[in-house]
This record gives sequence, structure tokens and C-alpha cells, in this order.
Amino acid sequence: MGRRREHDDKTAAALLDAAERAIAEGGVDALSLREVAGDAGTTTRAIYTLFGSKDGLLGALGVRAFNLLQREGDALPATDQPADDLVDAALVFRRFALEHPALFSVAFHRADPAISPRFRAARLDALAALETRFEPLADANLLRGRSIPEAAMQFALLCEGLAWGYELRGNPNPPDAERFWRNAVHALITGFATPTPDLPRRTSRRHRRPTATSRDN
Repeated sequence: MGRRREHDDKTAAALLDAAERAIAEGGVDALSLREVAGDAGTTTRAIYTLFGSKDGLLGALGVRAFNLLQREGDALPATDQPADDLVDAALVFRRFALEHPALFSVAFHRADPAISPRFRAARLDALAALETRFEPLADANLLRGRSIPEAAMQFALLCEGLAWGYELRGNPNPPDAERFWRNAVHALITGFATPTPDLPRRTSRRHRRPTATSRDN
């Protein structure tokens, strides 16, 4: 009979839960592995065994963030109104950011080169799942010159900006924040149906080179 693993998936989940709580209370920079281990009812040895390092623990939180987003997004039914489906997907992101601000902070707000590569695959998987929501718009020629990856990235960045700049940073919100999200996302999606502008950049009047006539005068 094989020896029972001292640190298993249950311990890993408990550590991730504890780390998420700690970051929500004090931020990433104040994260203490000793306190996380104590909150999870184990020791720092479990963290190093399961995650390798503090960066490994944070990377696992990033994986958890994108796995959760993908799972919640996949649970949304696809209807014959793909634009409305995307608004609902945006509200899934809003709920995720509000209910898991620590995960949002790790996955979206911090660009730490020591951590973000650890959840890059999970991020790409979640983005690929999001892109499938744009296929009906592309089939109906409602992206008008935009590729599906481009439209999906613009959508994702809008959601990220609304979550951080509008909800989590402490700005005063209007009474109906969900309506604000719906209007912003709806404007983006309906805007996709407008052909992309392909105009040459105009030279600012201040930076136009003087002509011979103007120099003579």
C-alpha cells in the first residue's frame, strides 16, 4: 500500500483560500507565508512542497482566477442574441472582480514578470473560450473588419478597466452600477458593427513644416 501524501489537493485548496483572504485584507505586498500556512492549518513546508515558492503560490492564484472566469463564462447559455450574451459575460466578469478582488489583483492588476508567466496558459485558455462568443458576430459580419481576437481583447480590456477604474479603486459610483456596465459594454459591441476607420493620420497644425511662402512672409 502506497504512502499517503502529506500535502494533497485539499491542503493546496486551503492554502489558496487562505492566501486569497490575506491579499484581500492586506494586499499582495503584505502577504506572509507563515500567516497563510497558519490560517490553512498547516506549515510553510506545505507551501514550498505544493507551490515551490511565494511566487508559485501567487501564480496558482492567477490560475485559479482564470479558471474561475472560464468556468463561469462557459456556464452562460448561448442564445440567438450574441450581443446580449456578451453583455451577460461582462457582468460575469464584474461579479468575479467584486467577489474575488484578491484574484483580480493578482491576475489583472499586477504585471509581475516573475508571476504572470505561471498563469499564462490559463489566461490564454480563458481568452480562447471568450473568443467563441464573438464567432456569431463575425458570421453575421458585425465585427466589420476586426478579427475575433482583436474584438475579444478590446472587450476584455474594457471589462478590466471598468472593474478596476470604476468599481475597485473606490471611485464614487452611480446608483445603478450594473446598468453602467451594460451601457458601456453595449456601446462597444454595437460599435463593432461600424467599419473600422482606415484614415491617414492628420498632421497637427502646430507641427506642420513651414512652406517656402510662409518662410518668406
